[in-house]
Amino acid sequence: MLSVQIQSTHNHLSHRAQSLFREPYCHLTATEIVRHFNERNSIAYFPVIDPVETQRKKIENIIRDEFEFNGESHCNLSPIRWTHNPSQDQEWLILLHKFYYAVGLGMLFVDTQNRRYLEKWVELTNSWINLVPLNFFPSDVAGRRIQNWIFSHYFFVTQGKAEGLDPEFYMKFLSSLSQQVNYLCRNLTPARNHRTLELCSIFLAGVVFPELREASAWLELAKTELVKNIESDLLPDGVHCELSTDYHHLVLKNFLWIRKLAMLNHVQFPSVVDEQIQKALEFALYAHKPDGLIPSLSDGDSRSFLDLLEQGYQLYGDEALRYVSLRGMGGTPPRDRSKGFQDSGYYILRSGWGNGSEPYEDERYLIFDCGPLGAGNHGHFDLLSFEMAAYGKSLIVDPGRYTYDESSQINWRVRFRETAAHNTVLVDGKNQTRYVFDKTRFKIKGPQPDYTLQTFVTQPEFDFLHGVASSHEYPVVHERKIFFVSPDYWIISDLLLAEEAHTYDLLFHLSDEAWGKTSIVTTEKSLLIHAPHLIMAQPRDPHIHATIEDGAISRTYGTKYVAPIVKYSSKMTSICYHTVVFPFKHDRPDILVEHVPVSFQNKPCPSDQASALCVTISQHDQIFYDYYFVRHTPLPGRYTAGTFTHEETVRFVRMDETGKILFQHLI
Repeated sequence: MLSVQIQSTHNHLSHRAQSLFREPYCHLTATEIVRHFNERNSIAYFPVIDPVETQRKKIENIIRDEFEFNGESHCNLSPIRWTHNPSQDQEWLILLHKFYYAVGLGMLFVDTQNRRYLEKWVELTNSWINLVPLNFFPSDVAGRRIQNWIFSHYFFVTQGKAEGLDPEFYMKFLSSLSQQVNYLCRNLTPARNHRTLELCSIFLAGVVFPELREASAWLELAKTELVKNIESDLLPDGVHCELSTDYHHLVLKNFLWIRKLAMLNHVQFPSVVDEQIQKALEFALYAHKPDGLIPSLSDGDSRSFLDLLEQGYQLYGDEALRYVSLRGMGGTPPRDRSKGFQDSGYYILRSGWGNGSEPYEDERYLIFDCGPLGAGNHGHFDLLSFEMAAYGKSLIVDPGRYTYDESSQINWRVRFRETAAHNTVLVDGKNQTRYVFDKTRFKIKGPQPDYTLQTFVTQPEFDFLHGVASSHEYPVVHERKIFFVSPDYWIISDLLLAEEAHTYDLLFHLSDEAWGKTSIVTTEKSLLIHAPHLIMAQPRDPHIHATIEDGAISRTYGTKYVAPIVKYSSKMTSICYHTVVFPFKHDRPDILVEHVPVSFQNKPCPSDQASALCVTISQHDQIFYDYYFVRHTPLPGRYTAGTFTHEETVRFVRMDETGKILFQHLI
């Protein structure tokens, strides 16, 4: 009887091999198939490891049937109920099905040769194959799972050469992998980052398993569609069309490893792929802050992708990529200090690259958003918002995303996405875009705001930005002008224009490190905000009321921190806020700012036509008087403020204690 069962199993495996493999591999026994993949060296591939999901502690907990994703743990999941979610957050179950932990199990198996990691891999993989239908989750989840199954295969089979691996399981593994890839080919997401991920998974399977009968078809499909995908999804300036800094880098990560995989295995791509990747790398280079992290604009985490810049350097030899990847410890600094990406609307202002008198990490940084909401559903309602960092710290921050889950009593998904959560002006408490509940969740139900970048000027000693936003939710035009006195500080002017009175809240979200350490200080002519490593100063205005409120920021998915919001509120028809944003490293300087009356052709000039400020800075036993004039209207003519007469749009003048002009900038 036993011999009949063995023969039946042998016949079953032989039939599976004949349907699964091309010639001559279809004639091999299951044992010979295992030996072939253990011993072959004709294919070069490598794992792409998620450092968070493959942490040793997480993997050891999985051996004990405890699974932790997004900071939430669930125990005793044996046997796993794959289609039941123990969490309220769907992202938890999605991560379970993506199988990042399979890669971690493989890594520990190679490191220790302990078979318990192999046995757990077999147990979990076998269970998933037996219990989960291919269409249980959207296609992108299958794409990530395919990648992680192949990366775990690298550790267990290619590198680990697991002795005693059950041939029946291995055939089952390859058969399921083939079925999942075929399913993916038939059910590709129509566009954007999920499609990129899925195509990369199909390409990976086609390269790594040419022995499989359908591998050549997978490879051709993936090559053709990846070229179309990179051309459609990257804007002309190289930024991913969803306009999320995090997703931009995740898409770039996929293209970089696929490009390297293609080179290692002599698979040719047209030159447009390299051209687009290099453009995407340029944005990645500028987007990274001096501390090595990216800002979390529009649904993302604040994390580092410096390794992608190093990969870019290895592929293309660009010394600027190496310089930023090493944070100034090698390579050549980028050519431009500040950079604009016109199609995406992102503009990055820097004080330098650490190649002057200051260390790389101390340089000042600001990223400004004056662009579209972005394709897909990741855009936040943050037009004219910005993030600012200095001296190795993020001081005025984008809040991040926190969660995609909307089931909590407080809808944090909505809270983190709305205009009130960003560093811009909130008008009448409304979002810049209509965002309302529809059946099961909140959805965008109105057009995005109109936007225009009127001016971007970058010179060795200063930068100037002028962006305009007009929402369809309220009849107010918001103009934001940012003047960067490089390398010291920013002057931010927010002009609100309307025909009737509105409530305006100018918002600045500070880091959680400033919570409980931020205060309001008033002087005769100035309104000051003192926070760690930061002073914000406005001229006193009886129409503006300042408060500090509790807000929230998130650096990684599922984590949330209390952080202060600085709010300047007024109810006016039109108003112009002027905010001096002055970061410092150690000793707090004394900053005072006051209005300078402006006249136009010998008549008093309203603030929505032109403004002038005097900023007094006392620091390091020196006193400077900075004079700033900005014209808000295109109306030509002669403007007078203090001792200066103007016909230009912007003038900045620095004087010493004696009134001697040290330098000036004109636009």
